[in-house]
Amino acid sequence: MANTKTAAKRAKQATARQARNQIVKSATKTALKGAIEALQKKDSSNAKAAYMSAVKALSKAASKGSIPKARAARKISRLTHFAKKAFPAALN
Repeated sequence: MANTKTAAKRAKQATARQARNQIVKSATKTALKGAIEALQKKDSSNAKAAYMSAVKALSKAASKGSIPKARAARKISRLTHFAKKAFPAALN
């Protein structure tokens, strides 16, 4: 329980921030999962769209501060590596 007005406000802000970040993180995970599934199915048209969507979601989450920039960069790098293995010429 907060003892001061400031502490109560900070607790309220933290709760709001946590909820906002959770929404962004969940959407990012869903996009990433969709991209990986599309790449595994070897469906080139869906895979490219899903890949671009996942990269956009990760970049947006990092820029908003929901996830660390280094984590987003690492996940994008790994996804790109996987995508280039699945479709060597499609993503160039």
